[in-house]
Amino acid sequence: MRKHLMASTAALALLLAAGQAWAGMEEAKSFLDKEIGDQSVLSRADQEKEMQWFIDAAKPFAGMEIKVVSETITTHEYESKVLAPAFSAITGIKLTHDLIQEGDVVEKIQTQMQTGQNLYDAWVNDSDLIGTHWRYKQVRNLTDWMAGEGKDVTNPNLDIDDFMGKSFTTAPDGKLYQLPDQQFANLYWFRYDWFSDPAIKAEFKQKYGYDLGVPVNWSAYEDIAEFFTGREIDGRKVYGHMDYGKKDPSLGWRFTDAWLSMAGNGDKGLPNGIPVDEWGIRVNENSQPVGSCVARGGDTNGPAAVYSIQKYLDWMKAYAPPEAQGMTFSESGPVPAQGHIAQQIFWYTAFTADMVKKGLPVVNEDGTPKWRMAPSPHGVYWKEGMKLGYQDTGSWTLMTSTPTDRAKAAWLYAQFVTSKTVDVKKSHVGLTFIRDSSVRHESFTKRAPELGGLVEFYRSPARVQWTPTGTNVPDYPKLAQLWWQAIGDASSGAKTAQAAMDSLCAEQEKVMSRLERAGVQGEFGPKLNPEHDLAYWNEQAKKNGTIAPQLKIENEKEKPQTVDYDQLVKSWADANAKQ
Repeated sequence: MRKHLMASTAALALLLAAGQAWAGMEEAKSFLDKEIGDQSVLSRADQEKEMQWFIDAAKPFAGMEIKVVSETITTHEYESKVLAPAFSAITGIKLTHDLIQEGDVVEKIQTQMQTGQNLYDAWVNDSDLIGTHWRYKQVRNLTDWMAGEGKDVTNPNLDIDDFMGKSFTTAPDGKLYQLPDQQFANLYWFRYDWFSDPAIKAEFKQKYGYDLGVPVNWSAYEDIAEFFTGREIDGRKVYGHMDYGKKDPSLGWRFTDAWLSMAGNGDKGLPNGIPVDEWGIRVNENSQPVGSCVARGGDTNGPAAVYSIQKYLDWMKAYAPPEAQGMTFSESGPVPAQGHIAQQIFWYTAFTADMVKKGLPVVNEDGTPKWRMAPSPHGVYWKEGMKLGYQDTGSWTLMTSTPTDRAKAAWLYAQFVTSKTVDVKKSHVGLTFIRDSSVRHESFTKRAPELGGLVEFYRSPARVQWTPTGTNVPDYPKLAQLWWQAIGDASSGAKTAQAAMDSLCAEQEKVMSRLERAGVQGEFGPKLNPEHDLAYWNEQAKKNGTIAPQLKIENEKEKPQTVDYDQLVKSWADANAKQ
C-alpha cells in the first residue's frame, strides 16, 4: 500500500510538473506577444527557447515566495510592476520586487551583513560597494556560483561578456561579485540649439577668440558659463551653469560620483586609478588601503581635489541660479528642463526620459530635443588614461546569509530581468543600458535622434571612461556618509575647500584605522602608511611611473579647448566602424 501511494504521489508530481510547464509556456507566449514583440535581440523562436529554460529551471522552486529589493527608479518600477508578475506567472515562483529609497537599500543590506538575518533574497545594490563586498566576503562570488552551486539555475544564454559593466563588478581576484541590472552615466548637458545659433557663435568667437562648442576642459566650461549667464534668450534670463549645494546626503553623491576624477585627482587606470583612485584612497600592491590624506600617499586633500571643490564653489556662486545653493539633488534635477540653463557639467543620463517629453521648453515640436549630452570636460590636473566621470551600475547581489534554495530562485529572477529576451524592451522603458547588444539594436538606431546623444555615447568607445566607485574603497557605507558633511561645510562657507578636504581625509583614515585594528577584512583590509609630506609622495609617484598625488599647478586656468558636437559624434561612429 505504501509503495503504491508513493508511486501515485510521484506520478502526480510529474503530471503537475508537466502541467505547470505547459501553463508556463502559455503565459510566456502571452507575455512575449503583449510586452516584448520585436523589441528583443532574439528571434521569437529563441525567446521561447529562453523562456522554456526558465520554466524548466524553476520547477524545484514553484510556489516559493521570494522577495527582492531595489531603489526606486523607472527601470526598477518596470521590473516590479511588469516583469515580476510575468516571471511569477511563467515560473510559478511568487516573486515580490520591493522598491525603496537608495539610502534605505544600503542601510538594509548593512543590517543583513551585520545580523545574518535574511531580509531579502536578492538585492539590486550599487556596484559602488564592490570593494566592501569583496573584502567582507558576505556576498556570493558569482563566478564560482555560476560554475558550482548555482550552475543548475544559471542561464546558458546569459552571456556575461555582453554586459557593459562587468569590469565594474569584478574584484581584484578576477571574480564577478554582482550582475549589472541598470546603469547610467554622469555627462555634460548643453543647449544644442543655442550652441548652433550663428549669431551666438559669432558673438562668442569675437569675445573669446575660439569656437563655441562642447568644452573639452574646465577652462572652456568656465568661459561658456560666463558668456551665457545674465543674457536674455527667448524672453528669459539665462544661466550658464546648474548645480546644487544644500547640506544633505545627496550632496555626498555629487562628489563621490567621481567629481574629483574629472578634475584630475588620483592615478591613471580604468575602471579606476591604481594605486590611487578618484576618492583619493591609495592601496598597496596587495590591494590594501593605506591612506586617504596626502601625508600617507593619498590624494583626497591634494591640490587636484581642492581645485575641484573650489571650482564647484566658484561656479555655483557666479553662474548658477541663486536658488541652486539651497537645493538637493532631486530638487535641482528638473531645472534644466525649464529652459533657462545653457549647460550643466554634472548631469545624469537617468534624467533623459524626463527631458524628452513633448511640451517642455527644451523639446522641439517634432519631439526631438533642443539639447544634447556629451563627454564631460576635464580639469587642469587630468591626464589621458584617467577616468572622466561616474557611471551608476545597480547590480544583482546575492548575500551568503540567504539560504541556497532562496538564492537560486532569486537568481532566476535576476537573470530573467536582464535576459536577452527582455532587455531591449526594458532599455526602452528606463534608458539604463546594460547590454552592448541592446544599445546596438536597430530600434535604438531609429530612436536615437530623440534621445540627445544617449545612444551615440553608449555605442562609442568613450563610454569606458565613465565608471563607478572601485575596489580601493574598503567600506562604502561607512565612508560615503562622511562626504556630504565635509563638502557641506565648504558649500555653506563654514570651511575653506582645503580645510574641508583635510577634514574628510582624516575622517576616512579614522574609519580605515578602526577596520585595521578590528581585522574584520582579513588580508585585504586597511594597513595605513607612515606619514610624509607631499613632495615625498610625489617623488615616489614619479619613481613608480604613477601620478598621484600631484603638486599644485600655479596657473590652474589652462588654455580653453572646445570641439564641435557633430564632429565628435562622427568620430565615435568612425571609431566603431574600425572595430
